[in-house]
Amino acid sequence: MDALERIDAFWRAANYLAVGQIYLLDNPLLTEPLKPEHIKPRLLGHWGTTPGLNFCFAHLNRVIAERDQDMIYVAGPGHGGPAAVAHAWLEGSYSDRYPDVSQDAEGMRRLFRQFSFPGGIPSHVAPETPGSIHEGGELGYSLAHAYGAAFDNPDLVVACVIGDGEAETGPLAASWHSNKFLDPRRDGVVLPILHLNGYKIANPTVLSRIPSEDLVKLMEGYGYRPYLVEGDDPTAMHALMARTLDEVFDEIAAYKDGRADRLPMIVLRTPKGWTGPREVDGVPVEGTWRAHQVPLAAVRENPGHLAMLEEWMRSYRPGELFDADGRPVAEILETVPEGPRRMSASPHANGGEILRPLVLPDFRDHAVAVPVPGTALTEPTRVLGRFLRDVIAANPRTFRLMGPDETDSNRLSAVFEVTGRAWHAGTLPTDARLAEGGRVMEVLSEHLCQGWLEGYLLTGRHGLFTCYEAFIHIVDAMFNQHAKWLDASRRIPWRRPVASLNYLLSSHVWRQDHNGFSHQDPGFLDVVVNKKAGVVRVYLPPDANTLLSVADHCLRSRDYVNVVVAGKQPVLDLFGEEEAVTHCARGLGIIDWASNDAGQEPDVVLACAGDVPTLETLAAAALLREHLPWLRVRVINVVDLMRLQPPAEHPHGMPDAEFDALFTTNKPVIFNFHGYPWLIHRLTYRRNGHANLHVRGYKEEGTTTTPFDMAMLNDIDRYHLVMDVIDRVPGLRVTAAHLRQRMADARLRARAHTRDHGEDAPEVRDWTWPERRS
Repeated sequence: MDALERIDAFWRAANYLAVGQIYLLDNPLLTEPLKPEHIKPRLLGHWGTTPGLNFCFAHLNRVIAERDQDMIYVAGPGHGGPAAVAHAWLEGSYSDRYPDVSQDAEGMRRLFRQFSFPGGIPSHVAPETPGSIHEGGELGYSLAHAYGAAFDNPDLVVACVIGDGEAETGPLAASWHSNKFLDPRRDGVVLPILHLNGYKIANPTVLSRIPSEDLVKLMEGYGYRPYLVEGDDPTAMHALMARTLDEVFDEIAAYKDGRADRLPMIVLRTPKGWTGPREVDGVPVEGTWRAHQVPLAAVRENPGHLAMLEEWMRSYRPGELFDADGRPVAEILETVPEGPRRMSASPHANGGEILRPLVLPDFRDHAVAVPVPGTALTEPTRVLGRFLRDVIAANPRTFRLMGPDETDSNRLSAVFEVTGRAWHAGTLPTDARLAEGGRVMEVLSEHLCQGWLEGYLLTGRHGLFTCYEAFIHIVDAMFNQHAKWLDASRRIPWRRPVASLNYLLSSHVWRQDHNGFSHQDPGFLDVVVNKKAGVVRVYLPPDANTLLSVADHCLRSRDYVNVVVAGKQPVLDLFGEEEAVTHCARGLGIIDWASNDAGQEPDVVLACAGDVPTLETLAAAALLREHLPWLRVRVINVVDLMRLQPPAEHPHGMPDAEFDALFTTNKPVIFNFHGYPWLIHRLTYRRNGHANLHVRGYKEEGTTTTPFDMAMLNDIDRYHLVMDVIDRVPGLRVTAAHLRQRMADARLRARAHTRDHGEDAPEVRDWTWPERRS
């Protein structure tokens, strides 16, 4: 048997296993005629894309073995699970990970039975599938994930099969430009394989219907050298694909050593449902949209369909592919690469196996001196930028900073002292800070930033994604998919922990006064807390030193999604170096110097989370101490939002006894929050004093205005907080009526000042904690 015959045998075996996964409960080797009881009661899975994926896997294995090539795959087409699982089982890595699914007849039976079956495995290329870093459930992200995996992996080739339905999505369309960020010397390469099988679920695909010459021009315009592999005759297609891959990998070698200036890509055009039933019940199936899911849908009830299924499966000649015990024959096993060269066993696809901790500088070296809290101002993200500069310098091959063209805007510019922006396209003399091999990756697509970082993290590296708060919503669905991946991975013993996905959200709702309503939205936090408690963390550091402490913690963590919200505008320095560490370790706590209830029961609790809400809360506390000095006020700041939940709801949750001691069970609590108010109610609804809780936050009131007017529009300002206290502390409504009126008048004056002068009044703009001035 020659090389192409062995490839064909592997392909037929993988196709046979894929069909078996979709249909069979028993009789895996067809040792007896198929009967209805051998068929699953619910036929789930997708056949249409599977033979094309199997075709790619079979041919890539030859390249890996012959060239000793380090390679992983990304299977972009949705529901490609049958192919990836079949591939892993034939390579032996599936049985390595799941010994009960052995490489024999009984293991094959279990392999078939578990697929899309209760208690089994999903139909996607899920975390349970060895070799996978991309599930392919929601389409559009395969190519971005592939490039993320290739960054800083100079010897790695990432073969990315892109479905033609997926190719219609916006994120995938932008992802073609990722080649402009790839460094041939420092990075690996991505081999895109655009698989055109003509149809989505029920409609034709755009790229399959445009002329081939136009498609070639499109790919050339993106900067690739396209190779066409088209046909439906297996013998001819095997020969063509083998020749093409030899040319492609020669060209990849030329690209790596500087003899070629662009990467190759393959356009693979095959029939949808290739090698499956050509016609069912008088209508065409192979090559049509009818092959998308289950070509024969009534196998248990329809004897004709049952006979067609058996004929279909026997067309692969299983007796030539598996021995009497169900083990793949030697000719198939000879096509499988050795050990970790198997794509389904590559440590790059289980990134925790090769993950190394970051070398982190001591963040305390960047701490701001705070001799007197509440009297000086600092830009938190500018301080963080100096810390990240040192992180990049200490980890030149394992850490990247990603964001949509906002590194300077978010005041992280110090990183450019040690690196530039990754860029491998044309340059002009007017460009600034572009560099081959730069560690900062900026492209005006949140989808690409997220996809790159996910691929980078899942293959064993570290990073941080910075974004304007309002526009992180663009990747809501990508966040959802990654959080689900992490949640599933944590339950799989052989999946090793990977570095956390860290978000820094700046230019946030309360300081987007200059850009206006479109830039004002803190709702990503609501999306995040919907995910499993074991996966998500949310931090709202109120000043520079707490931001440093939180960032250090997040960069050290594993298997989480950490969301950090911090402003870039000057805010009060509230915590000294050690106080910040202690406060962040607690997650929330009393600000002693702003409270006057020490040793006594408070009359009211002023709680806050977020830098601007904290500033306004402190200013309200100062007003209360000035005008109602006898009122006992406790000020609590929350850094770790999940501390508000009970321990049964979140690992960071605070026990009820501690929570009650801090917030009381019978005193009014005025909570000034960065985001939408109802999120705090969601987190605390089981607490004993929830009925006493009144939350202020963003209530979808925004415009282009001044910072303090923005606070007033949403009633989180100091004057309104004082009014809230008067309204809710028993006995104050009458006795403090004069003060309440003064506060209402102060709001009117503050708003009038903004209308007359275009800026906030000095007493608001320049406010600091009055008792600490010196």
